[in-house]
Amino acid sequence: MPTISMFYGIIVRMYYFDNQQHKSPHIHVYYQENEAIINIASGLILEGSLPKPKQKLVDAWVEIHKDELMADWELAVNGESVFKIDPLK
Repeated sequence: MPTISMFYGIIVRMYYFDNQQHKSPHIHVYYQENEAIINIASGLILEGSLPKPKQKLVDAWVEIHKDELMADWELAVNGESVFKIDPLK
């Protein structure tokens, strides 16, 4: 599972071929001992949780990079290499 971005201690990853369990484009977000799976289109948490301040950072990052995330999703579900996405600054 490649890391596509890291910022403020948050790690964002996307699995290859990961379109069965949640059946929608999503990312896996890690912060310390917390993990959340977040729908790219809606920004809703599908599973897990993050501390509120970190969740707000991720929400902003997803909104800014939605098109890039969707492009990475298409690559990942086809087993192709994904590209890195700029961190939140």
